[in-house]
Amino acid sequence: QVQLVESGGGLVQVGGSLRLSCAFAGNTASISDIGWYRQVPGKQRELLARISNLGNPNYADSVKGRFTISRDNAKNMVYLEMNRLNPEDTAVYSCNAITWVRGAPIEVWGRGTQVTVSS
Repeated sequence: QVQLVESGGGLVQVGGSLRLSCAFAGNTASISDIGWYRQVPGKQRELLARISNLGNPNYADSVKGRFTISRDNAKNMVYLEMNRLNPEDTAVYSCNAITWVRGAPIEVWGRGTQVTVSS
């Protein structure tokens, strides 16, 4: 089994920056991609960025150039550096891992961390 724990959320002013962390534990060898998502109440969860176990990132157009995802497999950590934050970035941010069990992909989610951008 794999467990994910997010941290680093909080209150930040418009234009500020935050770095979110996702710690992963358990059967980490089974993990391939890890992604960051966010969700606002009443809206669909949005994929922001995803990184492979080799460190290859992909970004949603909405955050490209502002957010940076990185991964440190030695520390079992994935990070999301967020810059030039605006009120529309207010959401619960969660990390998601794709794990492989007996050849089948299984998604694992963390509980999320709240990010609030104040104007």
